[in-house]
Amino acid sequence: MQTTDWNDQTKAEQWRAAWADTANRYLEKCGHTDRLDHRSYERQGIDQVPTIHLGVAASQMERKGIRTGRGDINRKIEVTNQKLRQLKERINKLTVWLKEEAENPAPPTLADVIENILSRRSGGVSNLKSAANMLNFLTSNNIQDMAGLDEKFSSMIGEQLAIGNKLKPVERQLKVLDEHLRQSENFKSGRGYKSQYEKLYSQYETLKKPSGFGAGRKMQKALDAANEYYEAHQQQITLYESAERYLRDVFQGSFAPTKLPPMTKWKEERARLIADKQSLTRDYHVLKSEVSEAEKIRRYVYDIMGAERCKEQPRRARDMER
Repeated sequence: MQTTDWNDQTKAEQWRAAWADTANRYLEKCGHTDRLDHRSYERQGIDQVPTIHLGVAASQMERKGIRTGRGDINRKIEVTNQKLRQLKERINKLTVWLKEEAENPAPPTLADVIENILSRRSGGVSNLKSAANMLNFLTSNNIQDMAGLDEKFSSMIGEQLAIGNKLKPVERQLKVLDEHLRQSENFKSGRGYKSQYEKLYSQYETLKKPSGFGAGRKMQKALDAANEYYEAHQQQITLYESAERYLRDVFQGSFAPTKLPPMTKWKEERARLIADKQSLTRDYHVLKSEVSEAEKIRRYVYDIMGAERCKEQPRRARDMER
């Protein structure tokens, strides 16, 4: 049976505080600047994730260079805390800049208003990151108010649409050139087959005119040779004939069947258009990503300002009743 309450769970806070005070006295006595605090990070107002207790076995293994599950968790927590410190430093720099700007006689910007609202709130890593991105976007684009934010967002969408509109004719022209080159290749590769067939058929036409002994047999033999050649190379001849009709339509009256189309010129133009398309596509995707991020920031700003207006309404109502 316990005669005192020294081991009561309600006394844990007192014992921890007493231990911290005793340890800090000895640290100061020995010339150390470090101090202990028995309170949690949350109670101390420190925006940091606490590490977990390793225990004797895990501590010994880690000292020997053996990774443990608890050690891995603490390492991940340290990475998270490092990112948090970097984000807080960025917020502090932006805050200092905003305070310096606030000293100017100019009216507060949207970033000033947002920073003032956020300074009255507390949040985790995700809130800090979102706030840093938002303040950086507002300040770097010199956005003064909500109308300026909407104007900047609309401008970015307009730039994205403009690049898309530039891409469309380039893609259409590439399709046209691809078809030009495809038909030209068919024309070039099938021209010899068409010429040979016409030569064989011309021999048949020549044998149709004379008469006499064996004329009919020779004529049939020539016709059979022409037909056999056509059957063997029908695909090449058909593609050639289709390509010839296509090219005649492209060049209208200036088409010359004895000459090849300007394939080298078309290939050079195609290479130039491909380079233009690649450049425009890169710009489009970069701007698309920026527009997506700007849209998130815009929604975040509207959410913050909307929540602030909701908080202000009851306060204004109370002021009017006084």
